[in-house]
Amino acid sequence: MTTAALEPRAGRRCHNVLNTLHATSYFAPELGQELSAVGITHPRAVNFAVRAAALGPVGAGAVTAAFYNYKHELVARHVPAIWAIASPKDVLAARARAVDAALRRLLGADAVTSPEMAQAARLALRATEACSRSARPLYSAHADLPVPEEPHLAYFHAATLLREHRGDGHLAVLVSAGLDGLEAVVTHTATGKGMTPKWVCATRGWTQEDWDAAAGRLRDRGLLDDAGGLTPEGVALREEIENETDRLDRAPYEHLGAAGVARLTELGTGFARAAAGAGAFPADLIGKR
Repeated sequence: MTTAALEPRAGRRCHNVLNTLHATSYFAPELGQELSAVGITHPRAVNFAVRAAALGPVGAGAVTAAFYNYKHELVARHVPAIWAIASPKDVLAARARAVDAALRRLLGADAVTSPEMAQAARLALRATEACSRSARPLYSAHADLPVPEEPHLAYFHAATLLREHRGDGHLAVLVSAGLDGLEAVVTHTATGKGMTPKWVCATRGWTQEDWDAAAGRLRDRGLLDDAGGLTPEGVALREEIENETDRLDRAPYEHLGAAGVARLTELGTGFARAAAGAGAFPADLIGKR
């Protein structure tokens, strides 16, 4: 283990590029095709199935709690009914096939089999050695899954572990900040770095009325202005949230060390940019409107 000092936001930057690669799977047509083949066809059901499958055949309450920013009524519409259609084991196998096909399409065969991909997988997996299971249900469940042999799938697996590790910690920070699931999304969207309201409502089950009510609560707290932007207090709170999330997520990147984090960030940036350039994400996904 190395104790080399990291730049203050080095772990966050590394996570962001790893998470970008992970997130390609949710928009890949291959995912819908593979889940349809095992009987799960509704887009929201697909999303709940692939992300929750590592937890086992859990109910709606567990999924709503672990996912945090989805409307419970939407979750309950599909969970636990999805497990009567396909077992978590079948869903995980379908996801692996979809990720394999999607990464080959988005990155190309040469990148998938490249020495750089193998190195990225080794570095990312090394970082996961320092992840903590405590109070991190989605990370811990995925950590029980076997590491795939093929480097691009091992890289995706490690990116998923690091994504869920940071995400679980982030939820604890949001709870401490007094932001419910939708309020957290509204404030993130207001930074210009989160999903647009259109995509939040379409994928999370919230209505415009729900959104407006959450925005009203945030205005009452002095966090949001009348135009829907963050007030200085809102900016400060979002920065505090991200900094505290960084603190809870430092261990994997400290374990990897400054040089390893820099190299993993460099490699991950290349893969993420290639995927985005190949059309991995909708053009209107990110922004304030």
